Amino acid sequence: MSDWLTALLIGVGTYVLRLSFIGILGTKPMPIWAQRPLRLVGPAVLAALVVPAVVLVDGSADVTPLGNPRFLAAGAAALVAWRLKSVAGVIAVGMSLLWILQAAG
Repeated sequence: MSDWLTALLIGVGTYVLRLSFIGILGTKPMPIWAQRPLRLVGPAVLAALVVPAVVLVDGSADVTPLGNPRFLAAGAAALVAWRLKSVAGVIAVGMSLLWILQAAG
């Protein structure tokens, strides 16, 4: 099977799966037992994307501040997020510190 046909079939399958939920639950309110776990999907996906990018260096975990500048920059960005609750502040502090640490190292 060609790569394009595989991609097309996966896209159609995804569309049909999402459309089926809209068709089944479109007019009915979602039950509370289904809403509770769905609120956690966003943070779980974000953590699954961010944590490996921050912790892994050359395929192995490294959480030492001197060996992994991304870990230190992410820690500083997390502190800014906790204290200021500002997305722009998180990006500015995290990226600035990461660039400084990478340039110094």
